[in-house]
Formats: sequence, structure tokens, C-alpha cells
Amino acid sequence: MSPRVPRVSDVMTRRPRSLPRESTLHEAARLMRDEGIGDVLVTAAGRLCGMVTDRDIVVRAVAEDWDARITSLGEVCTADLATVRPDDDAATAARLMRERAVRRLPVVDEKRRPVGIVSLGDLADCERLSVPTLEEIWRAPPNL
Repeated sequence: MSPRVPRVSDVMTRRPRSLPRESTLHEAARLMRDEGIGDVLVTAAGRLCGMVTDRDIVVRAVAEDWDARITSLGEVCTADLATVRPDDDAATAARLMRERAVRRLPVVDEKRRPVGIVSLGDLADCERLSVPTLEEIWRAPPNL
């Protein structure tokens, strides 16, 4: 009998950090600094509506001279997100990362509430995923 394919829930980071879309870039940047993370999930009424990364803050806001104390996450976040469910297999997450040229995927429940985040690093620990697949994701140009 072959070993079970790992599920997203086996490798994801639980309790992802999130902020409401009305929160400011300044609040997100401080949270990222304080928690040592590079992304914050953006929510509306507790449901996932986007994600903002440290790179988004720099490239989309700071470089454009936007005021981080008044610019909301809703103005800067990526809203068109690929997501996975906790019971999806890790290979599905890797495929989505490759197709969308992203290195992180939010993990949501049936009501689109964030329950985790799975990163390229999380998938690198999965022995059953092919190295070429992970290398393709890593080498993909950033998705702006």
C-alpha cells in the first residue's frame, strides 16, 4: 500500500493573520513586522476577500507615494485569489501555485473563512511532491 498523499491541512500554517479590508497599510506593515510574516489575509465580514504581501506594500503603494496611514488594504490587496481547502491534497496546492505564479495560497473553509495559509516552503517539506514542480513555482516571475 502506498503512503497517503499529504493534505493541505497536514502542511499549512494554521491561524493565519488577517485584517479587515478597511485597515490601513500601516497596520498591515506593523503586523507583518511584529509577527515576522510576509503576508496578511484581507477579510470582509470574516470572509476572505484578498491578500496583501510585503511586496504589494512596497511595489503598489510606497513606490507610488501613497500614504500608508490612510490607504486601506482594500485599495492595494490582490482580490483575485486562488484558494484551497484543508482537505485538498498538497499536489493540488502545488499545481495552483504553478498555474498562478504565486508562492502562497490561502486555505479557506466552506464559507470562505480563512483557516490557514500554505506556502512554497510548506510544500517543499512534502516528500511526495516532485522537485521540478516546486522549482517551476520558485522560478516563476512575480505576479503583480
